[in-house]
Amino acid sequence: MKLLVYGAGVTGSLLSARLHDAGHDVSLLARGERLAALRRNGVQLAEGSSPVVRRVPVPVVEHPDGGYDLIAVLVRTHQVDAVLRSLAGVGGDVLFLLNWAAGAEPLGAVIGHERVLLGFPTDGGTRDGDVVRYRPASLLTRMTPIPIGEPGGRVTPRLERVVRTFRSAGISAKAEPRMDAWLKTHAAFAVPLEQAVHAAGGPVALAGDPAAVRAMVHVMRQNLAALATPPVPRGFAAVRTLPEGVLVALLRRFLRSPTAGYSGLASASPAATAELERMAEQMRAQAK
Repeated sequence: MKLLVYGAGVTGSLLSARLHDAGHDVSLLARGERLAALRRNGVQLAEGSSPVVRRVPVPVVEHPDGGYDLIAVLVRTHQVDAVLRSLAGVGGDVLFLLNWAAGAEPLGAVIGHERVLLGFPTDGGTRDGDVVRYRPASLLTRMTPIPIGEPGGRVTPRLERVVRTFRSAGISAKAEPRMDAWLKTHAAFAVPLEQAVHAAGGPVALAGDPAAVRAMVHVMRQNLAALATPPVPRGFAAVRTLPEGVLVALLRRFLRSPTAGYSGLASASPAATAELERMAEQMRAQAK
């Protein structure tokens, strides 16, 4: 397969490097200073706080070129409109691996409904200058494959092909028949989590404020109750059913963990804020 990874942030860099290491024909699209850094040094990766930095010479491009078998889009939610415009005349299926609670309709309306696949990246990390420090593997990360699905829920040959391609690169992935519900469930949980983290000044600071965690749990429960379908995965139903004290204790433990530290939660950049605002807007629209 000829692949384009559109977006050279943490998750796009990780995905392109793993596909390149596995011998796939993959290019990474970047812009500005990030493009210049990638052309100089390739994708630079380090596990956690390790001083060992590995350089992966992934080919980089500034614009889509011709057609692809698959374009994997890994950008922030508020950047999707510009990406759609740039892909309208570029051939190939498009897998949107990002925060998205608006469904497939607005994506397909621009690039063609038959091209759209939905998913979510489960890798995490942070940027340390030009180096991507990715989250160390754990039992939790090994049990959390990348979900990928057709908007209509069918398991199609192209979906199976994408899952096989990812797995061939050592990337845990699975076909998810309820991908749209999965993304809406994730947004119902993630938006209040990130808003609370930003307001507190970071995940560890939030963990130290039980009252703020309880308020966050209240919003999560309201969001999940407003969903038109049951939560996906079903494990999210525990957010609604566990005793509040137990859930608050579990979330405070998570917020102090290395997993939270390398999840990008601590970022309160203008881009992170803009993404949260767009996700909240999408959730409000769905609730109506």
